Amino acid sequence: MNTYIALLRGINVSGQKKVPMDTLREVLFNLGFKEVKTYIQSGNVVFQSLETNRDTLKQIIFDKLKSTFGFEVAVLIHSANSLLKVLDQCPFQEEEMLGSYFTLLHDIPKEELIETISKERYPDETFVIKEQCVYFYSKNGYGRAKCNNNFFERKLKVVATTRNYKTMQKLIAMSFEK
Repeated sequence: MNTYIALLRGINVSGQKKVPMDTLREVLFNLGFKEVKTYIQSGNVVFQSLETNRDTLKQIIFDKLKSTFGFEVAVLIHSANSLLKVLDQCPFQEEEMLGSYFTLLHDIPKEELIETISKERYPDETFVIKEQCVYFYSKNGYGRAKCNNNFFERKLKVVATTRNYKTMQKLIAMSFEK
C-alpha cells in the first residue's frame, strides 16, 4: 500500500462547499482506500491505496466528490516524502518558518509569470516561489495578507491550496503513523 495526502481546495470556508469530515472519510473508504484519516475541517486527508498514479487518484477523488456533494473541489495529491521535501526547501529561518504558509500549486506556472510576480513587494510580506510551492511569510499573519491563496492563483494562473507550517507537519506525521 502507498500512503498519500489529499489536499482539497476551498471546502468548509465561510460556510461554502460544506463537506463533513466523517462523510468525506466514508466516501474515500468506499472508493477502496484504506486507513482514511482527516485532519481539521479544511480538507486534509491521509489515506492508503494500491494505486501508484497520483493523477489517477486525483481524478477518482475529484469525480466522487463532485457526484457526492454536487460541486467541484480541486484535489492535490502528495506523498509524505514530497511534502517533507517541500518543508525541507523552505527558504525561511526557523522563527519565520514556524509562522509560514505553503501555497501548493497544482501545476508549474509559466516562467514569465513567476518573474513578474517575484518583482512585487508588499510591506511585511515575503514570498519565494520554488517548483510547485510558494513559501509565504507575513509579520501580520495570514488573515490580512495581500499575498493570499487567491492572489497567487490569479497572478500565476494556476489552482493552488495553502496550508500553514503546523498543518504540513501534522500531515507528514500522520502519513508515517502505522
